[in-house]
Amino acid sequence: MGVIKHEQEVHSAIAPERLFKAFVLDGDNLLPKVVPSAFSNIEVLEGDGKAGTVKLITFGEGSSYKTSKHVIDEVDEENKVFKYTVVEGDTLVGLEKVKATVKIEAHGSGSIIKSTSEYHTKGSHEITEEKIKEGKVKAKNIFKAIEAHLHAHPHKYC
Repeated sequence: MGVIKHEQEVHSAIAPERLFKAFVLDGDNLLPKVVPSAFSNIEVLEGDGKAGTVKLITFGEGSSYKTSKHVIDEVDEENKVFKYTVVEGDTLVGLEKVKATVKIEAHGSGSIIKSTSEYHTKGSHEITEEKIKEGKVKAKNIFKAIEAHLHAHPHKYC
């Protein structure tokens, strides 16, 4: 098993507190509304949204995947850190798991969203740069969709 680690930063004009509330704390409700082509439904299977919570993500019609099961590892509201592990689903072809961290930091009057993904491969499976780039583009588009929604609704998540 190998581990491939990739990092990405996305700048946002939205304050970190507001972005964290929308993307992390209310993401189960907001993501299927804002990006229905990517997310059809996010269901809590067990837990209260904090560490140990298990979620089933059903992807939208625009996705090449059907479902994914995530386990929440950490929700740190004070430091704006969210960690989870993808443990099941068709997103894990050739992978044992994917560990992800999202940290939202203040930057001027907005934020920097720092995301790290660790792909734990099975055997000698390799992930192509093309697949990694594709994932980064999708993640950035999701962040930007949340940002656009917050700009359009300036009194939400304040």
